[in-house]
Amino acid sequence: MECRGDFSIVGWEEDTVSEKSGGAKLTRASVKQTYAGDMVGESSIEYIMAYETPTKASFVGFESFVGVINGLRGTVTLKHEGIFDTGVATSSFHAITSASTGELSNKCISGTFSSGEAGKASYVISLTSP
Repeated sequence: MECRGDFSIVGWEEDTVSEKSGGAKLTRASVKQTYAGDMVGESSIEYIMAYETPTKASFVGFESFVGVINGLRGTVTLKHEGIFDTGVATSSFHAITSASTGELSNKCISGTFSSGEAGKASYVISLTSP
């Protein structure tokens, strides 16, 4: 089953871990989000980002979501891998199935997101039973 909606970034704290010449740096970001659409709830994410330039980075992260996905209540841990390029972030992600709880236990969840402007992004996820 395909689920769609949007999320809003409601908090972002980013700290530099190390810097190199030419704008290359490694950062860590703690992010808070709220979801609407087929996925309703809140999440917190820890990203590690490797900037090639001040406007281009690769990132990985883990997201802890609490809420409802397509009518199923529970918690999910999502693993992200993505790119940030000139103000637009895109990521593919999947659930760590053994870390899900409630009605979301043992569900296969994967998807993508693409950011827009003003801290908003759209997501598409696939939700299936194993």
